Amino acid sequence: MERLSTAQAKFDENVLDATNAWTREVEDATELAGLPVAVIARARAAAEKNGHSGWLFTLDAPNYQAVLTHAENRQLRRDFYTAWLTRASEQGPAQWDNTALIEDILALRHEAAQLAGFASFAEYSLATKMARDPAEVLEFLRRLARLCRPAAQREFAELEAFAGTRLEAWDVAFHSERLKLERLAVSEEELRPYFPLPRVLQGLFAVAQRLYGVRIEERKDVEVYHPDVHFYDIVGGDGKPRGGFFLDLYARPKKRGGAWMDECLGRIELAGAQALPIAYLVCNFTPPGADRPSLLTHYEVLTMFHEFGHGLHHMLTRVNFPSVAGINGVPWDAVELPSQFMENFAWREEVLPLISGHVETGASLPLEALRKLQATRSFQAGMQSVRQLEFALFDFRLHAEFSPAHGSRLMQTLAQVRDEVAVVRPPAFNRFPHSFQHIFSGGYAAGYYSYKWAEVLSADAFGAFEESGIFDAATARRFLGSILERGGSRDAMEAFVEFRGRRPELEPLLRQLGLAA
Repeated sequence: MERLSTAQAKFDENVLDATNAWTREVEDATELAGLPVAVIARARAAAEKNGHSGWLFTLDAPNYQAVLTHAENRQLRRDFYTAWLTRASEQGPAQWDNTALIEDILALRHEAAQLAGFASFAEYSLATKMARDPAEVLEFLRRLARLCRPAAQREFAELEAFAGTRLEAWDVAFHSERLKLERLAVSEEELRPYFPLPRVLQGLFAVAQRLYGVRIEERKDVEVYHPDVHFYDIVGGDGKPRGGFFLDLYARPKKRGGAWMDECLGRIELAGAQALPIAYLVCNFTPPGADRPSLLTHYEVLTMFHEFGHGLHHMLTRVNFPSVAGINGVPWDAVELPSQFMENFAWREEVLPLISGHVETGASLPLEALRKLQATRSFQAGMQSVRQLEFALFDFRLHAEFSPAHGSRLMQTLAQVRDEVAVVRPPAFNRFPHSFQHIFSGGYAAGYYSYKWAEVLSADAFGAFEESGIFDAATARRFLGSILERGGSRDAMEAFVEFRGRRPELEPLLRQLGLAA
């Protein structure tokens, strides 16, 4: 396990180092056509700081997503795609190549599983999850794929017809954004002014207060690890503190990419020791400018709600034993339930006025724009679903089928999975696994399926609020008591049944995605 931990940490370091090492200089302003003003300004500031003329782009997530979605220059999109999807592979500098590490990690996991009496790491992983065995997981993923892939194929054919040409992987996000803009007349970038970060935070905290009766208050006397970081207390309705969290929201050099919630302190009241739960909530949003706050896309708003859902799960626990308090001891395929559940609120007309306010006028998002935004939820839902199912099947098969005699069969397994579920076929140089931190250095090994598993749980759980009113006090108290406060102290399926009155069903998710038919 020590060797495994070291290998996983090195995998993470290689991805970070390979990401930080890449930059793209732009001298011709015409290459920047279509990019958001804030992204261009940030690249200009980076160029000036490093003594370059023109613009200097780094490979952090905000830049990558902005270029793939908005850059009219196809070569610029391809350059960013190539850099992102070959990070830490044999296609880049040898010192950051994760190929051998992937083999080591999978072999060590397999060995550890066998030492613990399991046939594979997939079986070992499921021993502490809601899913009972590998066959159940594979059938769950393949059933969803059978339901979603026909829709995904229709969506991709429609996208190529709209673009008027065969699309490569680096073209999909760009033309999807334009199709969405034409069909729904809504653009993530055009909505940014309605989601200034301070307003989103204020509204998010108001949602938590209406649901669970807690107040969230910034505290200035807590030492933080970077000037961008702020600390907040969560105070219960009785005026007593429930926990707190560090909020670290902006991208910066050498910061790990992505978004996550992690434990700083767990709740404990045991053997004379006492502590309230403290969390880290981390994102990588575009930093504020000199004269305006950070402006979020609605996708980034969803990310904020998602991570805060994890935070509430950790901080509102009533369990005093650290090993099963908050997120601890919760099966990995159930731990995404509170986070994905929270995302649902960011789509609702009862909530949008709380989290939106134009950066210049303060006006809430107009109802017409809200309706169009809600329609985007099912836009290309089939394509998005099969992409997640591709990741999940690849991860699970990799760990279920590993053999010391044959090694990982990494790219062979990925090709087979793509033949089964994918509709967008990436180029041969794609080395997505080499930077797949979720499974090789995060906690999702043989567990990436849990995103879709938890989507089923969260859609079904939110259905209870749709039936009774999304701020219904009795339903919120039941969710708080059955799910959020229980931590890992009770079987996850029993807790869900206590809240919902039955086992979870697949249909609410399909309805939510517009795929029920």
